[in-house]
Amino acid sequence: MPPKSYVTPPIKEQHQLIWLDWVTDFMDSKFRIPFTNIRFGADAIIGLFPYAGDIIGFAISSILVVTMVHHGASGKVILKMLVNIILDTLVGAIPLLGDLFDLTFKANRRNFNLLKEHYQQGKHQGNAWWAILLIFGVLIGLLVLIFFISIQVIQWLELMARG
Repeated sequence: MPPKSYVTPPIKEQHQLIWLDWVTDFMDSKFRIPFTNIRFGADAIIGLFPYAGDIIGFAISSILVVTMVHHGASGKVILKMLVNIILDTLVGAIPLLGDLFDLTFKANRRNFNLLKEHYQQGKHQGNAWWAILLIFGVLIGLLVLIFFISIQVIQWLELMARG
C-alpha cells in the first residue's frame, strides 16, 4: 500500500500529464546537435533573441508551472519549480553564458521531474505558500525589469540608428 502522502492523479489528469511531458521535451530536449549527445529545445532557440527570448521563455515556463499546480503539485514542489525558473531566467539573461546555460540546465524538465516524483514517490510534500507568494512577487518584478530593459535597449538602438 502506498504511503499516505502518495498522490495518484486521476486517469484524465494522467493523459494531461502526457501533454505536459511532450511540451517539456519540446522546450528542453527535442533536438540534438548532430554527432553529439547534446540535446536542446525551443527554449534554447528562443533564448538566442536577447531579452524578448528571455521573456517568452519565462512566460512559457510559468505557464507550465501553473499547469503543474493545476495538476496537484504541493506547495513545496511549486517552490522548487519557481526557484528553477528564477535561476533559468537570471542566468539566461546573460548574453552567451545564458545560451550555454540553457543547453544544460533544462528548468522545464527539472520541474516536470519534480511533479513526477511528487506523484510517483510522494516526495516534496508540504506547504510553502508564504515562500511561493514571495517568489511570485519577485518573478513579476523580474518580468517587469526585463520588459523595462528591453524597452531601454530598443530606444537606445533607435537613437543610435538616427544618430
